[in-house]
Amino acid sequence: MTDRHTGAALSRRGFARLGVSTAAALVAATATVGIAAAAPTPVAEPTESAAPPVATKTGWVALADDNTKQITIWHDGEVVRTMPTSFGTNKHPTPNGVYYTMEKKREMYMDSSTYGVPVDSPEGYRTYVEYATRMSWSGIFVHAAPWSVNQQGVSNVSHGCLNVSTENGKYIYDNFPIGTPIVVRNTVGGEYVQGS
Repeated sequence: MTDRHTGAALSRRGFARLGVSTAAALVAATATVGIAAAAPTPVAEPTESAAPPVATKTGWVALADDNTKQITIWHDGEVVRTMPTSFGTNKHPTPNGVYYTMEKKREMYMDSSTYGVPVDSPEGYRTYVEYATRMSWSGIFVHAAPWSVNQQGVSNVSHGCLNVSTENGKYIYDNFPIGTPIVVRNTVGGEYVQGS
């Protein structure tokens, strides 16, 4: 035991002079600290341990799994990050398959008229987005969507894109070179046609 005032170790005689109630309190406090110090720190487990078996020339691979609504990212075979995401709704599902990043836009407007839905129609939109990384020429991106952070990891609310937080969108934008594979799994969408 250590005297909390002097920092010196207590002898048996000094410990006995503390009195029964003080000695009992000191023993209890020491035991509690020992137990707390011995308790392991919880570690977040990655959603997947092995990267999907796809070719990568960049060293980066991502898996977006609709079952977990998470994107797991590997760099050189090691999990470096997981992030919650929101996929396309059942009406506008994100197709399953292997995508490769095609281009990056620091900021842009996404416009439903580019795929035939007028902006002023009930299903139309024109939305400013940041950190957009293109996955398909048909208009699927992984991008920052601060308006859907509460749904990310929980439910699907996009028109087909992978919505992530601004911080996570920036991470992908900053780290994924063009040609990085992004595998999409377990959505209600069909199969992605490579290069579309």
